[in-house]
Amino acid sequence: MKLKERIKTAYRVLTNKTSKDTAMQQLIDFLGLHDTKESELSEATYFACLKVLSESVGKLPLKLLQHNEDGGVVTARGHPLYFVLHDRPNPYMTSTTFWSTMEQNRNHYGDAYAWIKGAGTKTSLWILPSDSVEIWYDDQKILSDVPDIYYIYSHGGKLYKFSSEQIIHLKTSSSFDGIKGIPVREQLKSTISGNIKSQKMLNQMYKSGFTAKAVVQYTADLSGDNLKKFKEMIEDFAGSDLDDEEVKNIIPIPVGTTLTPLNVKLADSQFIDIKKYSALQIASAFGIKPNQIGDYEKSSYASAEAQQLSFYVDTLLYILKQYEEELNYKLLSREEIDNGYYFKFNVAVILRADLKTQIETLSQAVSNFIYTPNEARALLDKPAVPGGDKLLGNGASIPVELAGAQYTNLEGKEEAKQWMEKTIEKILTKLLKKV
Repeated sequence: MKLKERIKTAYRVLTNKTSKDTAMQQLIDFLGLHDTKESELSEATYFACLKVLSESVGKLPLKLLQHNEDGGVVTARGHPLYFVLHDRPNPYMTSTTFWSTMEQNRNHYGDAYAWIKGAGTKTSLWILPSDSVEIWYDDQKILSDVPDIYYIYSHGGKLYKFSSEQIIHLKTSSSFDGIKGIPVREQLKSTISGNIKSQKMLNQMYKSGFTAKAVVQYTADLSGDNLKKFKEMIEDFAGSDLDDEEVKNIIPIPVGTTLTPLNVKLADSQFIDIKKYSALQIASAFGIKPNQIGDYEKSSYASAEAQQLSFYVDTLLYILKQYEEELNYKLLSREEIDNGYYFKFNVAVILRADLKTQIETLSQAVSNFIYTPNEARALLDKPAVPGGDKLLGNGASIPVELAGAQYTNLEGKEEAKQWMEKTIEKILTKLLKKV
């Protein structure tokens, strides 16, 4: 829109010389704002990709672990942040809802923000709407005496300033400055827009009962108003909303008028193939596998477990690593990190095999000194048993220098030595007598 036209539009809007809906749309156009959130989320593939990623992150338990002195890893359930991250980030959200919402914002807006409120046992996390937050780099020390990245949150006509230490900031992998992420919808705007238009076209064809456009040939000379009424009359009979009252097979037309339909065949325009290819492009940009959006034509995985492993390695691994690094830096002190504390998602939830494979794997882990019986039972949600905290394994699995030591009775070593000496002495005595 040219500047002159924009000024005229603004004048008409401000002076209320147009309808309310038109004024609002013209004001949006004048300001250069285009709210495409609803239309983008209405695109089936785009919505499905957001759903897969947000639910995948939400279903993974987030744990606070610690390396102990002997090099092992234990769950730090006694730490005040364990409950906050694992169960309830704030009084109104479960951890599942919280992390799913963060992932939804991260993908749709390019950035997701959570305010860290309080400390210690009073710590809570609150999601800030991504479209209401701006990122400022205060290198001129305008906002503070310390140059830092600040997050400006606008709400209720007020601005709230947060330092980088107060905000958990998660971004997409696409970023040109490493600070602000670029949403996938911006990079695939034309593809998503094309899919939306194709769906609208299909919806319109359903609404019209797949009746295509037609050419009306008539001999009379009709004025503009009469032509409009004539057209509406034919459309009223030819149109259809697919209900019993509207579907009509007979279209009355005046004498001397010819109605020639213009057939549109979806197969000739390769509509289905193009739509499917566009869907695969959107899914690929998100890192979503075709089978996850319902395309099983070219599935080459041996099992569902192999599919999940591929999805974890190719897509989720990068996302989860970013989450863990951000949480470790923003929520743990340097002393706690030095003491071995760290956050980690439990990916075993999505890589879990069938029950038979689980039992066989755990049995091998127990018999090879990896899990104690009680640790294996805990993974199957079974109670601990007495004596189940000891590592078990095959007796042949010992260092080579100790081979055969398991057959030596160390407690009777002195008695065995005396018995051996007496035996040798008897043998020698017999030999000397023969000589």
